[in-house]
Amino acid sequence: MKTRYKLIALDMDGTLLTSDKTIAPESLRDIGWAAGQGAQAVYCTGRGVPELREYFSQTPMMRYAVCNSGAVIYDCAEGRGIAGSVIAPECVRPILETAAGLGAMIHFLTDGESIVSAADITHMADFNMGVYQPMFLAVARQVPDMKAEAARQDGIAKINLYFPSPELRLRAFEALKELPLKLTFQEIASLEMTARGVDKGSGLRLLARRLGVDMQDTVGIGDSDNDLEMLDAVGCPIAMGNASAAVRARCAFVTADNDHNGVGLAIRRALSDDRMG
Repeated sequence: MKTRYKLIALDMDGTLLTSDKTIAPESLRDIGWAAGQGAQAVYCTGRGVPELREYFSQTPMMRYAVCNSGAVIYDCAEGRGIAGSVIAPECVRPILETAAGLGAMIHFLTDGESIVSAADITHMADFNMGVYQPMFLAVARQVPDMKAEAARQDGIAKINLYFPSPELRLRAFEALKELPLKLTFQEIASLEMTARGVDKGSGLRLLARRLGVDMQDTVGIGDSDNDLEMLDAVGCPIAMGNASAAVRARCAFVTADNDHNGVGLAIRRALSDDRMG
């Protein structure tokens, strides 16, 4: 029997990915099972396309990605962006000045590139991002000067700032909060920025409209605060077992954690009980 749910939005880090940044075979099995029930899983992540590509070959059943925290909608099968938004150019200079004043690592994400400073990538642990250093070394374009790089860009979909401490992140938030930006705390001491009004929820709504799917017929699974807008948007929101308290409070139920196939268990439960939403 086919399920009412047609679209399943999956966060990546802390959700679909295990602690060692792989996708469990059980999760792949259950996503494939969902496709057989008429429910298409999609990426819904803060990551950019370069940081997702290594997983595409494992997930041919996942055609679409809402990436860069909703700023880019990507067709994984055709290898192209199909919609997106960029940060207003007048916001970039104050972001860079704030980052420099507080000793932050700057990370640009466009619709096809991940860009960082060649100097910063060598010591990402100092910015509480050491676990991601191997990925950045593999996929990011390293440049000598992020300010000069910003001047060359036609549009930046997302900017991440990685700080040595949460206290410095909070100071940056206070300095930038009046700009037309969507600001989100992530990881230990990271600040994510997209254009105002752009988040995982808005990106998922845009994709759903393109696919002709009603938002009441969607499932969302996430673990951290940058998933809140996505979870608020879907018909059936599900928290991972390792989710923040804020995420748990917004969700229909809590599944297992990301090291115990929480995604797969959540998918099977939601699709087997349409009344959950």
